[in-house]
Amino acid sequence: MRKSRFSEAQIVGMIKEQEAGMLTADVRRKHGLSQGTFYKFKSQYGGMELSDAVKLRAVTNENAKLKRLLADTMLDNVVLKDLLGKN
Repeated sequence: MRKSRFSEAQIVGMIKEQEAGMLTADVRRKHGLSQGTFYKFKSQYGGMELSDAVKLRAVTNENAKLKRLLADTMLDNVVLKDLLGKN
């Protein structure tokens, strides 16, 4: 997955600016965001504080790591079964 050029603090700050009354178009122009990206950030981080966003990123990274480990283990199982001829 591609790393965002914005940190959690910046994303939460952008959303807070918009929630404080600044026009969405102005926030997007100020930070160089497309409309889709802004609303994706808002749906993902809306209503969060910075600490919540950091925890979300950590949990997401840990979940991805665990999924990779599970996939590797399942692949090893398939290879071993094929080697033993128990397909």
